[in-house]
Amino acid sequence: MKNKDKQYIYIVQAQLEISKCKIGKTNDLESRLKQYNSMTGKSQENNYSYLFACEVENSAQLEKDIKDEFKRLRENKSREIYFYNDDLFDEYVNFIQSHSLFVAIVSIKKEEKPTVKEVIVKRKTPSLKERGLTHKDIMQRAKRVKNDEFYTRLKDVEKELSEYDESIWKDKVVFCNCDDAIDENDEKKSSAFAWYFYKNFEKLGLKKLICTHYSGTVDLFDAGTKAYVAYIYTLTKNGSGLPQVEKKVYKKSEYNGSFDHPISLKILNEEADIVCTNPPFSRARDFWKIVIDSGKKFIFISNVAHVKNQPYISYIIEGKIWTGYNEVYWFEDPRKVEVRAGGFWFTNFPIKDRPKYKNLKIMPLKKIPDDLDKPIEKRSKYFDDSKILVVKYGYIPSDYKKPFAISVNPILNGILEKGYKYVSDKEYVPYANGKRQFGMALIQKV
Repeated sequence: MKNKDKQYIYIVQAQLEISKCKIGKTNDLESRLKQYNSMTGKSQENNYSYLFACEVENSAQLEKDIKDEFKRLRENKSREIYFYNDDLFDEYVNFIQSHSLFVAIVSIKKEEKPTVKEVIVKRKTPSLKERGLTHKDIMQRAKRVKNDEFYTRLKDVEKELSEYDESIWKDKVVFCNCDDAIDENDEKKSSAFAWYFYKNFEKLGLKKLICTHYSGTVDLFDAGTKAYVAYIYTLTKNGSGLPQVEKKVYKKSEYNGSFDHPISLKILNEEADIVCTNPPFSRARDFWKIVIDSGKKFIFISNVAHVKNQPYISYIIEGKIWTGYNEVYWFEDPRKVEVRAGGFWFTNFPIKDRPKYKNLKIMPLKKIPDDLDKPIEKRSKYFDDSKILVVKYGYIPSDYKKPFAISVNPILNGILEKGYKYVSDKEYVPYANGKRQFGMALIQKV
């Protein structure tokens, strides 16, 4: 659709790149999609399709505002690429729909939403059902081409784990169930988690380290890429300095290396004491449930948005998990290129002297700026269309007794440990003057 009088903002995604999306502007949706598909040129299975498209009044300005709002979720090198999962998709769409330049939805991926008016670009490739595939198959295929692999930097692992008392590791079996190999001679070829525990094995007093890994393209043990898809890498105490190493390679028919495979679950339930890893963000729901239900101790990285979304809030309300010490906004892709993605540490170990408390601006409601010279959605505080107080930019009213809405940062910084609690286990979406605003969490002073 080309119309010089119309402008569009879109979210587009390649079929095999489920952890990424691209957000851009155009006045011709059909031609723009053809351009994306002509760029791939390698695989008919990796076609691009629109997840969302809408008409706007000024696409250049809105695109700029999107870049500013979600700069932490954009790749460092290719600035058009954004980190993607279902929760972040909702955040992108909510922001666009609530913007003053938004006009109308043209298409959206979620069929259950009644706001769909017209699907501009029809699917030209067969559906998953027609091809005999499921969404799980596509996810596993994406993992094989490493589209869901964002590697944690060693300095971020060191920064977080140094906050915990070393005694928590003594005589424990640590399980890195979403990790990579250890090359004893080369840090760059090792997972940051595995390398950290390998180099500090004796210092921490570990009993054992177990790493499981899915691998379909990298032949780490010269077994031939068709001969295996996964391995289990184990380090144990032997009283001679560095730990003894055992590598067990599996064929595809035996084990796929995923954290929810029966072999991984057996290790989790029967051997592991502590889980410490960076799971695939796109499979966070499954990972949270499996690890929390196991009853084991854990320290892992997950999406910052989870503190305002189902089903994650319910785990926090029940006291089964809480935020750790630090954010993790920089990761490395398989090429060791740094990319941005909104991560934070989560744990069930006690948190002592949380340094982020200093970021909380707790004060009487009257002292929070009114910002009446700004549009309502930019103010530090306002009452939305439902008469719910909305506070932003880290402000927290100390003398307000009713429920109020906040962004994720105060929760990440420890506000729930300062006499406040969740009111709902669902995301709260304020409306101001009829316009949908960015999703928030609803909390209340105890």
